Amino acid sequence: MPNTVRVVLSGGPDWTEVPAVWDVASVEAEPKVKILCGNAYEHFEFSGSYTDHQGERMPVYRWCRRTYVAE
Repeated sequence: MPNTVRVVLSGGPDWTEVPAVWDVASVEAEPKVKILCGNAYEHFEFSGSYTDHQGERMPVYRWCRRTYVAE
């Protein structure tokens, strides 16, 4: 994605395969993200904090909940 911000995803259940880094348009435009993992969505919110990840300063999005895909 051009002109995106890389963010660090933190937390969530141990068995969930969520990537460690995710791209968003901007923290202001996307303060929350949801990622499809199997039959559920993992939800993350901007925590207000930043971390150094692989030599780059990135916003931290913390896991806040899971919802399931409706059939």
